[in-house]
Amino acid sequence: MPNTLIREAVKEDLPAMLALIQELAAYEKAPQEVSNTVSMMEEDGFGPKPVYWAYVAEKSNEIIGLSLYYIRYSTWKGKCLYLEDIIVKEAHRNQGIGKQLFEKTILAAKKMEAKSMIWQVLDWNKPAIDFYRQYPCTFDAEWINCKLSEAYIQTFNPSDTPHKIGK
Repeated sequence: MPNTLIREAVKEDLPAMLALIQELAAYEKAPQEVSNTVSMMEEDGFGPKPVYWAYVAEKSNEIIGLSLYYIRYSTWKGKCLYLEDIIVKEAHRNQGIGKQLFEKTILAAKKMEAKSMIWQVLDWNKPAIDFYRQYPCTFDAEWINCKLSEAYIQTFNPSDTPHKIGK
């Protein structure tokens, strides 16, 4: 079996990276949620002001895994690495590829002198939870995830907010 190469992603990897993202969305029962495109990923990761970085796992000239991360800033701690996703093609799981990607990302956090490395895992994703339990990480049940949709952000008008603070 050929060895797996873990390397920094390049623009030419983007179609394969997006295919992995779509595979993950299907696994997480949300394939319709992917609206990202190769051109968006190119601008955001390889344009003049990159907002993310990635490692890919390559075997026999095929991209079979991905670790995508960016810098998050904590007002309490400072610079942190946020691991957005680790994805390994289903046919290549349980071969240590996720471990290689995860540990390469830990080394990126170390190199940038990050104060922590943070990520999320779905509460029903037992294989991922079991994988992360191999490391001395903390599972935080205290914080609740929140988000605003693109549609809301784009149509936002402060005079329309339902509840004014202090009233």
